[in-house]
Amino acid sequence: MSNIQNKVVIITGASSGIGEATAKELASKGAKLILAARREDRLKKLQDEIQTSGGQAIYKVTDVSSRQQMEELAAYALKEFGKIDVLVNNAGIMPQAFLAENKVNEWDKMIDVNIKGVLYAIAAIVSSMRQRKSGHVINLSSVAGHNIYPGGTVYCGTKFAVKAISEGLRQEEAMSGTNIRVTNVSPGAISSELLETKRQPTQP
Repeated sequence: MSNIQNKVVIITGASSGIGEATAKELASKGAKLILAARREDRLKKLQDEIQTSGGQAIYKVTDVSSRQQMEELAAYALKEFGKIDVLVNNAGIMPQAFLAENKVNEWDKMIDVNIKGVLYAIAAIVSSMRQRKSGHVINLSSVAGHNIYPGGTVYCGTKFAVKAISEGLRQEEAMSGTNIRVTNVSPGAISSELLETKRQPTQP
């Protein structure tokens, strides 16, 4: 994304951490942002900061685990800006537990946000990108998508899935000649609110 000026960028999980930092950086380079997350107060604060600095940003409260809300997010972006150039799939959660603890509700939430959220976002934007024969999908996996550790088995599984989805989409769009680029990013641990969703496992 060397030339981001006037590009329309959707960022999920934009209210904190990597999403927030990415939004500020892209806005400073002239991108037009659609900020998505569940916390409206944080989205409004970020929008105000970006606009005060001369950037362009709108927001929509969105739960990425809802296919309908993701479709509404894409429709909102197209209504306001007429196109979607870049999707940054950043939203994620990472509770930790040994499998024997049977934290099934946590497994479901991670699958819904970390995997389904990525797929729902791609489903919502890919047709418009294909029509324009242009676009860039950036998926946030993790170093946990390369290395598995005790207590993080399900989280690692979701991030391995993101990596696979990224590679599969890249191959499919290359075969189809759509000019849609796909990038998989695997950050290491950073100090962010994501760590607040991380519960230290207790070995059963």
